[in-house]
Amino acid sequence: MEVVSTHLQDAVVKAADIHWRPAENRVVVGLNRFDWEAANGAAHQFRRRRAALRFDRVLACKCRNLDAVQKDQVLNLLAVAFSAKGEPAGTVTLTFSGGGVLRLDVECLEAELADLGPCWSTDCCPEHAIDAVPAEASDQAPIRLAKQG
Repeated sequence: MEVVSTHLQDAVVKAADIHWRPAENRVVVGLNRFDWEAANGAAHQFRRRRAALRFDRVLACKCRNLDAVQKDQVLNLLAVAFSAKGEPAGTVTLTFSGGGVLRLDVECLEAELADLGPCWSTDCCPEHAIDAVPAEASDQAPIRLAKQG
């Protein structure tokens, strides 16, 4: 999961592109990931790629500080993490800037990240404070169930 998280750091996601499919026990997220490999390479190219992140065997999908009604809400994905709870089950946590969190309870970790097409150039490289952790990201804050769609 650390490798997936590294590839997705600073990906841009629209709330409308997060799909919880409870009948299929699946969550699919469409996103525009920043191409860190190109940015850190010899040419220092800044570009993004359309990608999809899929989780299967999802038992529950909960969110905090994300509004499923605001479909045009733009989110900046900071990290994806897995925490085991009674292996192989556990929790996948997608953390967004501004304190947004998507938490998936999974039967086991089954995920796929796939690039969907060509990349395009962008003018800037994402930056943010490394040690800034939003208070809303703590496990103490309440979590509400994401709307299905």
